[in-house]
Amino acid sequence: MFQGASAINLDAKGRMSVPAKHRDALIQQCEGRMTLTKHPHGCLLFFPRPVWEQHREQIAAWPMSARAWQRIFLGNASDVEMDGSGRVLIAPELRSAAGLEKEVMMLGMGSHFEIWDAARLAADEATAVAGGMPDALSNFSF
Repeated sequence: MFQGASAINLDAKGRMSVPAKHRDALIQQCEGRMTLTKHPHGCLLFFPRPVWEQHREQIAAWPMSARAWQRIFLGNASDVEMDGSGRVLIAPELRSAAGLEKEVMMLGMGSHFEIWDAARLAADEATAVAGGMPDALSNFSF
């Protein structure tokens, strides 16, 4: 299970260094092979390849009425591999789609990660907090 937030700076070529706390697990779990794709909320989804392959099978089986959603997830999927320095190249099309320029946040979301432009994530979280807790979380507490 991946969790936690990591602030990362993309380099001039659009490469992201995978944080050390996740690097070893990703090498063990998927030999450093991952898949990136778009998410309609404005971030990228970053999956270990075996996890993505399970999702890919489900998405491919969706009915024609979900074709636009298949294009979002499957049509934008990009297989990537960590280099020897633990970096992953994010394709220019995906960087543009998520507004990634320099400062990004990588969030562990259990089986995968979300990659956000740092400013966009802060704005999204502020909007969520301002909107209050959704009804689905009414019984949740720490």
